[in-house]
Amino acid sequence: MRIFVAGATGVIGRRLVPLLVANRHDVAAMTRSESKLEELELMGVTPILCDVFDRDKVVRVVTDYEPDIVIHQLTDLPDNRMQIPEYSSANNRIRREGTKNLVDAAQACDARVIAQSVAWILPGDGGAAVEFLERTVLAAGGVVLRYGQFYGPGTYFESQPPPRPRVHVNDAAIRTRDSLSAPCSILDIVEP
Repeated sequence: MRIFVAGATGVIGRRLVPLLVANRHDVAAMTRSESKLEELELMGVTPILCDVFDRDKVVRVVTDYEPDIVIHQLTDLPDNRMQIPEYSSANNRIRREGTKNLVDAAQACDARVIAQSVAWILPGDGGAAVEFLERTVLAAGGVVLRYGQFYGPGTYFESQPPPRPRVHVNDAAIRTRDSLSAPCSILDIVEP
């Protein structure tokens, strides 16, 4: 398949993209950071420089690539989890505006959408942003992946698992790859 990944250099993307390439999918990976283009090339994908908030460019780059699937793994989170509250409005913007732009682009070329969500209830505007993301993806016939809290290398919980719901980041990437043929649905990506 032809797969367009937004968020390919994030905690899931860095693990997911090599799995997709190993399965012989043709992959394009979007980043807003020019410094990450070389990293994407080394993964064996077509790197695409684009900011998800530039709607016209997102639609253009996605439709030019003509993917079968658009995978939305974008977040805007800090390296230090204690700073998450400071980043909540930026992350909520990605869940709303970024999701809308990616879904519009996918629909413009009849691609399916698979999008990252969370397996716990967020309070306030964070919860409203998650609801918007999920409603938008499902209305487009897509798949919502509700991840537990990630643990493992490169996560907030590198050495000690967090409370449930949780999932090891490597398992989350494998289960994301395995969701490519899932019908329109919400899938919980958590440990039993």
